[in-house]
Amino acid sequence: MNGAVLVCLDKFRGSLTAAQACAHVVDGVTGAGGRAVAMPVADGGEGTVEALVRAGYDEVRVEVAGPTGRRVQAGFAVRGGRAVVEMAQASGLDVLPGGRSAPLTADTYGTGELIRAALDQGCLDLVLAVGGSATTDGGAGLLRALGARITGPSGVPIGPGGAALTGAARVDLSGLDLRLRLARVTLVSDVDNPLSGPDGAAAVFGPQKGATPGDVEVLERGLRRFAEVMAEETGRDLSGEPGAGAAGGTGFAALAALDARRASGADFVLRAIGVEDALREASLVVVGEGRFDEQSLRGKAPIGVAEAARRHGVPVVVIAGDIRLTPRRLRDVGVVAAWSLLERAGDLDTAIGQAPALLKAIGRELVTHVPIVVAQGG
Repeated sequence: MNGAVLVCLDKFRGSLTAAQACAHVVDGVTGAGGRAVAMPVADGGEGTVEALVRAGYDEVRVEVAGPTGRRVQAGFAVRGGRAVVEMAQASGLDVLPGGRSAPLTADTYGTGELIRAALDQGCLDLVLAVGGSATTDGGAGLLRALGARITGPSGVPIGPGGAALTGAARVDLSGLDLRLRLARVTLVSDVDNPLSGPDGAAAVFGPQKGATPGDVEVLERGLRRFAEVMAEETGRDLSGEPGAGAAGGTGFAALAALDARRASGADFVLRAIGVEDALREASLVVVGEGRFDEQSLRGKAPIGVAEAARRHGVPVVVIAGDIRLTPRRLRDVGVVAAWSLLERAGDLDTAIGQAPALLKAIGRELVTHVPIVVAQGG
């Protein structure tokens, strides 16, 4: 291989961060005498700030409310007047105390605190990267942190979480931080779901956050009610807009109250970290994530890298924890070889426990031969 191996892995959920996964493959390549460059990727969810910091952004750390109100440390990425707020750091599944879900009460107040901290840094180009949230509160908590009031029939503020939205009678946005009037807000996500309905935030994503069928019904009622009172306040109903259902409806709050524009999370991150430039020096690109399946092909970061590599004529291989695509489907998207940690390890526990060693071994194999066929399991 003449050029470097460009390693662009996303997170292996439950096992390794994107940066850790990339580092193990790079170790294998360099240990076998090859050259490799780690470029962790993300699609607007977990790992977005980490990827940007590696690409030259500065990180600002602050203490904010977690999804259940317990204080957590969270960070956002800053370059010039731009701040990238990763919702998962403040309101994500990974920061739930003890990993215990709270589908009815988890809220996004901490994400609003992150936005306020970014404004305090003088940033008026605000990028809200959503994904991996523990919440289904329609972004109500985020708006409260920025100065909005959401009250019940008696004028008393409602409680946190999506269930409390069923009692919402009025939204007052007049107290929103005045600096937001000068700011440009971009919502980045790989989700185009509406706020409510069978394809909405509660029905589709609620169960992933621990919601029972009964919980989903409550959350659905809350989101519909929130959309109604928000429309009364703003004069427009954006609940059906693509992306309104992102991150438990946080997309809705950004679109309806912060006048956000929507962009692909993967496209934003890949541009920001300079993937196109890195491809000019690469002879092989490694993409992948914990599970590589049809969902990976719908706007996720790994397939974004693969598409860019094809434009540059650079071959692409996949390394993933589990591969749910057929060899033919992989070839259709330009993948010349693939390795599944699950197939190689034989069972899930081994694949997770030995992921670092497995990734390093596959990195060595990338140097010893140029892959030309799909070879799941190695």
